[in-house]
Amino acid sequence: MHEVLVEWLPNLMKRLPEFWKAAGDTVLMEVWAGAICFVLGMIFGIILTVTKPGGIMENRPVYQTLDKIINLFRSIPFIILLTALMPLSRFIMGTAIYVRGVIVPLVFGATPFFSRQVESALAQTDKGLIEAALSMGSSPFEIIFRVYLRESVAPLTRATTITAISLLGLTAMAGAVGAGGLGDFAIRYGHDRNMIDITWVTVIVLVLAVSIVQWLGDKIARKNTH
Repeated sequence: MHEVLVEWLPNLMKRLPEFWKAAGDTVLMEVWAGAICFVLGMIFGIILTVTKPGGIMENRPVYQTLDKIINLFRSIPFIILLTALMPLSRFIMGTAIYVRGVIVPLVFGATPFFSRQVESALAQTDKGLIEAALSMGSSPFEIIFRVYLRESVAPLTRATTITAISLLGLTAMAGAVGAGGLGDFAIRYGHDRNMIDITWVTVIVLVLAVSIVQWLGDKIARKNTH
């Protein structure tokens, strides 16, 4: 088997330890940036939902300010965001390169997207349930946790799945600025040195990762669909 791999994937087999390190770096970026993005996106999505016109905590200035900030960052291409946030990354993380340095732009790039996904998921909550909770004297925070979040597990799971897949793509793109990971590995060897076997293996690994994330998300969403 080893001989077959050496014959078909000569460049990859020579750099196998570096490939595994790159895969590990991609997982680190996905986990750390994904966790921060999940927390911030949930908070911002909930704020957008409850402060919008007609919301249970209607507050036009808060809604419009957050809405415009999210739209601003969503409109900036990620490759530009990577370079624009280098000073901030250096200030917060101590470096603007490698895995640590790219966490900040990954969070800024994915959080606005996830916030909109959360807002959309919560908007599917039955208005009748919210009105019933209000009529029973439930506080806004009780409605958020007992109605909005409890009733939106399935759509929130789908939103999380979509964002996780999108974030995986961003980690690959971050390789263009020396962030490490599979994107950087594929660019340095597959693209710059024309090592086609490395390019194809990287693509296959990323496709498998996306398929696994999608499968898990679909399974959780189905279990929580009423």
